Amino acid sequence: MVAEKLKEDWSPQQISGWLKREYPSDEAMRVSHETIYRTLFVQARGVLKRELLAHLRSRRMMRKSRRASTRGQPRGQIKEAVSIRERPPEAEDRAVPGHWEGDLLSGSRNTHIATLVERSSRFVMLVRVGGKDTESVVAALSEQIRRLPKTMIDTLTWDRGPEMAAHKKFTVATDVSVYFCDPKSPWQRGTSENTNRLLRQYLPRKTDLSVHSQQDLDLIALKLNTRPRKTLSYSTPAATLAEAVALTS
Repeated sequence: MVAEKLKEDWSPQQISGWLKREYPSDEAMRVSHETIYRTLFVQARGVLKRELLAHLRSRRMMRKSRRASTRGQPRGQIKEAVSIRERPPEAEDRAVPGHWEGDLLSGSRNTHIATLVERSSRFVMLVRVGGKDTESVVAALSEQIRRLPKTMIDTLTWDRGPEMAAHKKFTVATDVSVYFCDPKSPWQRGTSENTNRLLRQYLPRKTDLSVHSQQDLDLIALKLNTRPRKTLSYSTPAATLAEAVALTS
């Protein structure tokens, strides 16, 4: 019944109040609006989750706790971070596609661009972000990743920067598990580090990265993805990823 009312664009608070009024003596038909939100953002999965969340008046794909705050969280101290050592073995040996590494590329005037690179194919995506704060980064990454087929992304590995402090919200929004490097060990994301060096050809240090639109970033990514790579026996990342996805789908 809650799902049906959500599809009619009722808010969780309206549903909770209506149930209490409609079924005054049946406690089994009572549910608080916070329980509805918690169920949507934590327990719901896949198509149903996306469909129901689309009916909420707030278009955010995550709900922030009144007590939650990530401000001032020191680098390396990500709450409930899952270690890279717990990442699936197939991510380490690059046997199958779907395991990505991410980072923030920095420019002048406190500007940044998020980078995503797939480990087995070296396929790269660039994401324009409005700021370095975790809400901005997680929202931009979530929007980008939800456009991908589920078979193309299963895990994401990140450094311990505070921009991914809201990693649990990211996982709720995308169904993608996040793993973190050991403290002060960004080299554990070697694919991302190497890709960032290639990207500096187009996005030099000490330049304002905010001048690049998402379309500009897509064109830069296209150049890298259609460039032959020695590590891929001179195939391109785009061709390698397409072949791998075709084999596993």
